[in-house]
Amino acid sequence: MTRGTTPRRQVAQGAALTLALALLGVVASWRRGTAQSATWTASPPTPTVGDTIWLERAFPVRDGWQVRPGKLEATEAVEPLADPAVRRSAGGWVVRYAVVAWKPGAHKLTLPPLWLLGPDGRADSTAGGSTSFSVATVIPDSLRQPSPQGLLAPLRRAHQDPLPPLVAVTLAAGLLGAGVVARRRRPRALEPAPPVPVEREVPDTRWLAAGEPKAVTARAIWRLRTALARAVPEAHPALATDECLAVVRRVRPDAPLGELRELLEQLDRVAFASAHGTDVAALSAMARRLARDLAL
Repeated sequence: MTRGTTPRRQVAQGAALTLALALLGVVASWRRGTAQSATWTASPPTPTVGDTIWLERAFPVRDGWQVRPGKLEATEAVEPLADPAVRRSAGGWVVRYAVVAWKPGAHKLTLPPLWLLGPDGRADSTAGGSTSFSVATVIPDSLRQPSPQGLLAPLRRAHQDPLPPLVAVTLAAGLLGAGVVARRRRPRALEPAPPVPVEREVPDTRWLAAGEPKAVTARAIWRLRTALARAVPEAHPALATDECLAVVRRVRPDAPLGELRELLEQLDRVAFASAHGTDVAALSAMARRLARDLAL
């Protein structure tokens, strides 16, 4: 036993400790009871089945503290419509729950606990409490015991006269045809195109003076091959030189094949720049003469 400690002092200290613990328990019970009996307001005051009911409660908290409400679970009679909403008020925070009741009568709802979050990271919780509200029925009082009704008999379609639809279709078709005929335009008579004066052919000497012997050669080849195609339709310009001469030998054996072959080969060599120093003017004059002979 410690010196100076008597049994009477020990009893006094134990009684004081017990009293302090009892006071703390009473305070905690009072706080919990206050939270449980906190006032929740329901609006509208007289809701009916299916109406949106707002449950509100104000929480006075210290500066910097925030409120985080818990999620309300749905029951058979009452169901939440959305997540709880929290808004700032003058003395703290206001928590709102939107619910709907599917059964008439009085309902007692226990709200979930709420979390209090401090600015320094501390956290606390408080009970959500409970609230009661009454929901009126939407069924009139004349029906004391409503019961489900049976299925209705299928409705028969009324007899319709087919003449009006046919008349309407015929009238619409006639109006459409009349509109098409009225809107249709006759083909316009085009005036004959004015005669375009044909420019004279540029002489070979001018092309040669400009340094364009290939242009003179190409015109001579075109003139000679066109005359051959007119004289022998089978020797059209799409054939190669050898193929064209073979067709001319078969169809027109009396044609000057040797002269044609030599002239066409020389013109091809000039056109493909494989013959240098050739008298292009003489070849062009020879091509003109053979073209006139084939046209006779």
